[in-house]
Amino acid sequence: MKKFINKSCIAAIIGISVLATVSVFGAEDGWVDLFDGKTLKGWVQRGGKAKYTVEDGAIVGRTVINTPNSFLCTEQEYGDFILELEFKVDPQLNSGIQIRSQCFDKATEVEWQGKKIKIPAGRVHGYQVEIDPSKRGWSGGIYDEGRRGWLNNLEKSPDAKKAFKQNDWNKIRVEARGDSIKTWINGVPAADLKDSMTLKGFIALQVHGTKQEGLEVRWRNIRLKKLD
Repeated sequence: MKKFINKSCIAAIIGISVLATVSVFGAEDGWVDLFDGKTLKGWVQRGGKAKYTVEDGAIVGRTVINTPNSFLCTEQEYGDFILELEFKVDPQLNSGIQIRSQCFDKATEVEWQGKKIKIPAGRVHGYQVEIDPSKRGWSGGIYDEGRRGWLNNLEKSPDAKKAFKQNDWNKIRVEARGDSIKTWINGVPAADLKDSMTLKGFIALQVHGTKQEGLEVRWRNIRLKKLD
């Protein structure tokens, strides 16, 4: 006797299998896009008044004269994570990627190793992965924006300095685990920092204050994997 199986049952079984496969691979992969490629949903601007737009699947930051450093910040905060993105910057513009950063509504005084640091209200501060197209070539180094200055430059990392590509797209990778922050520029190891001043905060895209109008920095393929 021939056995017949309802087509709807077959479709249901296939559908369940597909969903299970997606669920498993999604959980294993764990990457989340921070930028949808079309809008600035999930981001908020702080600091200066540089212009942020979306063009050709990238976030574009343009300088505006007579305004301080500007930051496009994620609405969410992140602690331990892997962050990857690509950037392209005008050779005349300094920029950066903030991680584990904060911004206080009121002027606040923080203490680090016995020293007091005054942070004005509305001042974005925290770890910055440098974007530096100058001859110095410290893209991938770590600067403490609004607090302590340079924490890990690339003076002793000649390979990382050479890895930056002028007038082209570059890829940054950041791994933040506890007090460890490591960076790569185009696959080449750059900064390796041990520091525990801030263990959680937002991510932000910086347009540096400048006296030139309309200089551009672009970011695309911004994705993050939580490690906690």
